[in-house]
Amino acid sequence: MSDSLSDKDRELVAAATQAIKERYRNDWQEVGAAIRTRDGRIFTGVNLDAYVGRGAVCAEAVAIGRALTERGDNGIETIVAVRHPKPDEANREIAVVSPCGTCRELIHDYDAKARVIVPGNGGAAVATIGGLLPNKYRRGMT
Repeated sequence: MSDSLSDKDRELVAAATQAIKERYRNDWQEVGAAIRTRDGRIFTGVNLDAYVGRGAVCAEAVAIGRALTERGDNGIETIVAVRHPKPDEANREIAVVSPCGTCRELIHDYDAKARVIVPGNGGAAVATIGGLLPNKYRRGMT
């Protein structure tokens, strides 16, 4: 895992941050995500919460879905998610968060070489999706 972000990585964090700043709704939309596809395009998304929990969709899945819908499958170069604090939280900073297990599986399914920006020591860091998801489930033996 690398502790330093490139300018492109910081641009992606800023895109995810802007997405959730614009769409934040307490207890509904609290996470924003941004992906850069391998052809250099950036797509954002916010989580979709639901009264029935299993209907909720993570921000990373929304961003991946937008990229696939708008441009087709061009792979995921890098992906990041950020969380907006709730109104009563003391720390008011929007911060990078790690993808949940389901999102790790999804990211790996769509690009096994994707880079993922995650929380690091004193800031954000970059990991590979394979490093975040060892022994990934696979259909069949290939």
